[in-house]
Amino acid sequence: MTPPSHKLAIVIPTIGRRAELRRMLASLAAQTRLPEQVLIVGEGEGLAELAREFSQLAAEFISLPGSSICDARNRGTQLARPECTLIAFMDDDIVLEPQAIRALLDFWEHASDDLGGTGCNLVNYPSLQAGRLKALRLTSRLELYDSSKGAVLRSGVHTMMPGINENTYVRWLPTYAVVYSRQVLDEFWFDEWFVSYSYLEDLDLSYRIGKKYKLAVVADARFYHYPSAVGRPSAYLFGKKEVLNRLYFVSKHQELSRPLCCLALSIRGVISMFLGITRLHGYSLKRLAGNITGFLSAISHRDSFCVRRQ
Repeated sequence: MTPPSHKLAIVIPTIGRRAELRRMLASLAAQTRLPEQVLIVGEGEGLAELAREFSQLAAEFISLPGSSICDARNRGTQLARPECTLIAFMDDDIVLEPQAIRALLDFWEHASDDLGGTGCNLVNYPSLQAGRLKALRLTSRLELYDSSKGAVLRSGVHTMMPGINENTYVRWLPTYAVVYSRQVLDEFWFDEWFVSYSYLEDLDLSYRIGKKYKLAVVADARFYHYPSAVGRPSAYLFGKKEVLNRLYFVSKHQELSRPLCCLALSIRGVISMFLGITRLHGYSLKRLAGNITGFLSAISHRDSFCVRRQ
């Protein structure tokens, strides 16, 4: 039998989610095809000992206190063994089905040279919010939403990828379970502007890669995401990042529209206001307050968004 041409390193950023990380590593150890290297990068007590519990993975913990998720992923990429031609980024709060890694690597074995990245297929997608509004024809015309999977619209809005039953080429990839070519990551890095809660850092990286290389979701590489409460931002901070990070992303690309981005963000704020008032939903009101702060911060620090467009 011909030996596989690719070897895989997996980088797992973490902020001390011991229970979630143990569950994730257990699913990784149960794979029908194990990776060649596993690097756990971040901070937390006892994680080196936890990594050693899974001897079949030979996992290594790299302490990187105070790092953002972008820092951790970039550092893990640097430390991946030279013989690893593929590098995966996986979150510590996911669970892989046993065939996921093999399905990913099988896809790469038969892929064309212009493949840049592959994503796993999320099984338990959360329900769609504001479905009626997103279904409006005007919403589609303004490129505020689209029914196609894995799209990036002129407003900078990206669409999700639920219900994928066959391998699907997309414009962006989320990083809770993704594999990139080592060659691609020598050329593209996570933008470390995305500090603290690094919202949209995966959109930013994969969209840049997708301009030059193909991106695909592998249907048989199935996994589940169980969002941990540990390390999540407050509703206010998320609302602020929701505005600032989206505006920063759009500012980097000539083909994207700042006015449409502001319109999309404003509509998102109106939805939060509606939910907060009609359903007494405190989270939505705090998120709206964060949105307002984000807009005010963007206006007062306009120079930080005048980046060179690509």
